[in-house]
Amino acid sequence: MNYRILARYIGFICIAIGIAMLPSAAWAVYFREWHAIEALLASSVVCGVAGAILLWLGKGAPNRIYEREAIGLVGLSWIVTSALGALPFYFAGSLGFIDAYFESASGFTTSGCTVIPDIEAMEKSILFWRSFTHWIGGIGIVIMFVAVLPYFGSGGKLIAKSEATGPSPSRLRPRFRKNASLIVQVYSAFTVVFTIALMAAGMSFYDALCHTFGGLATGGFSNRQASAAAFESLLIELILIACMIVGGTNFALFAEMGMGNWKALWRDSEWKLYITILVLATVAITINLAGVRGDFPVGGESYKPVDNHETHEVAHSLRIAAFHVVSCMTTTGFVTDDFDSWPYFSRMLLVVIMIFGGCAGSTGSGIKVVRVLMMLKVVYWRLESTFRPKTVRPLRIDGDVVSEDVQRRTSAFIYLYVMWFFMGCLFLSWLGLPFESAFTAMIATLNNIGPGLEHVGAIRDYHLIGAPGTMFLSITMLLGRLEMIAILVLFMPGFWRN
Repeated sequence: MNYRILARYIGFICIAIGIAMLPSAAWAVYFREWHAIEALLASSVVCGVAGAILLWLGKGAPNRIYEREAIGLVGLSWIVTSALGALPFYFAGSLGFIDAYFESASGFTTSGCTVIPDIEAMEKSILFWRSFTHWIGGIGIVIMFVAVLPYFGSGGKLIAKSEATGPSPSRLRPRFRKNASLIVQVYSAFTVVFTIALMAAGMSFYDALCHTFGGLATGGFSNRQASAAAFESLLIELILIACMIVGGTNFALFAEMGMGNWKALWRDSEWKLYITILVLATVAITINLAGVRGDFPVGGESYKPVDNHETHEVAHSLRIAAFHVVSCMTTTGFVTDDFDSWPYFSRMLLVVIMIFGGCAGSTGSGIKVVRVLMMLKVVYWRLESTFRPKTVRPLRIDGDVVSEDVQRRTSAFIYLYVMWFFMGCLFLSWLGLPFESAFTAMIATLNNIGPGLEHVGAIRDYHLIGAPGTMFLSITMLLGRLEMIAILVLFMPGFWRN
């Protein structure tokens, strides 16, 4: 392991994070939040000093980076970035450092979990930084490529492999630097478009920016306590639905469309399955909310422990179902209704699509729709082999053969995902969380969603979990964002040996 390489490039990242805090300081000047200005500028200075020290330690490091350094850089950079991003919350006196780290990790990993019980009591400039961490984290991998790729040479592709969200992070590999820059342009263009659209729908520039950051990055942080429900606007909800769907789509497809391939979306099997699941889940939940549901026990009084499951009109059912299906499957976490009080089927279906997540190459998390597609094909062929044992089929997606290496990495990810999930459920239960809270808190953090059910539900937060649980869930959010490997290898002694 070449530690000077790690020091050098993490130093660049520290300085970049310090610079990224300056727009929030500008908002603090606009809102005359003088204490927040001090907190943000002090945080920026700390980032700059830390970056300068690391650059000095990394002086003379070779430009070429190998796979081990690439993996280490990805894991360490997200851990360090979350720590630096916590400084404005801590220096402003809003949160203790552990809670501030949780909030920062939740922002950069685009999770949207929060430990802040009263969001609107915080300074607006600090809330802007909170939302801006979503935007940075959502496109973090590509921003890092464009910012530091000239120093990496061919090592940039190794970093892409280490941080890729899904088996096929990009279809644009031949011209790597050019296409990374193109994806940043697409991401920035969508940011401008959705910000303008939300302003036209009635939001202020500040509100529109915060919600565009949360929607496009599929993060879900809102500067309002009631989230998107605070605006009581169907038009705003429709714009946010479109924003979240875009965020959950493979950005490489938009880049292809920008290069003239206008049918890229409609030819992509993963995107078609993604849209199909969104539509079917919306229809199913709409029907359930409108009153089509069973009673348990059959023929008797249905079991309703706390909530009275209301029956809504079809139009209202469709409105809240569509918003929350998109919000949950794209792993965004915006809410307009307390879905913790919905019927059991609707809640269960939301949990299932939370696990599915968005497309590979998107800002969304979860196990990714392409993996669901792969597993469906594998299961079908295993069943077919029972009556056609001599038939040999390569695994193909959109005509391309999925290599054995990708299949092995996918299997490893699923194994690690399941192991960490159940271990986390047991740990949170040991801390005293009820079953439903522990189960859905792990789903919400491992899939970078935000709200779960019960004590971590749509209108609640994570501040009651306590420091041990908060730190564990911070690690879980990082694991979910980087798909396990890039974080877990940091805990293996052999990884650091020369």
